[in-house]
Amino acid sequence: MPVPLPVLLLAVTALARLLGLLAVPALDSWHDAARVGVAAVYLLASSGRLIPHVRQDLVRMVPPGLPRPDLLVAGTGVLELAGAIGLLVPATAPAAAICLGLLTLAMTPANVSAARRGVLFGGKPATPVGRRLAEQALYLAALASIVWLPF
Repeated sequence: MPVPLPVLLLAVTALARLLGLLAVPALDSWHDAARVGVAAVYLLASSGRLIPHVRQDLVRMVPPGLPRPDLLVAGTGVLELAGAIGLLVPATAPAAAICLGLLTLAMTPANVSAARRGVLFGGKPATPVGRRLAEQALYLAALASIVWLPF
């Protein structure tokens, strides 16, 4: 990743909030800024499924024993993309946030498994378990804010 996803989340959310304060009424709340920040994270994550060397790394991250890792990676990419788009539509944002939260929870074991198995991602070891769980908690908290913060 060119930019770590937690940094992307915080930077895009802050930038969206600043734009809301200055000139863009559609971003004039933390709720709306969070929707844009989280959408950026899942959009970037889904785009990795299209880059051949990233896709190969993601396929290797799938825990052994799960069928068709290539299809699982493609499917999660489609779901991440759909969720990111859903976050940008105010009417669908809460449902998209819930679905992305469930997807994030479902994918967490694969990330933990990859770290424990020493799978390389971009030639580097997968994110250590503790850091990965902290990142997942950050994404889940951001998604929860979209569901529960007032518009």
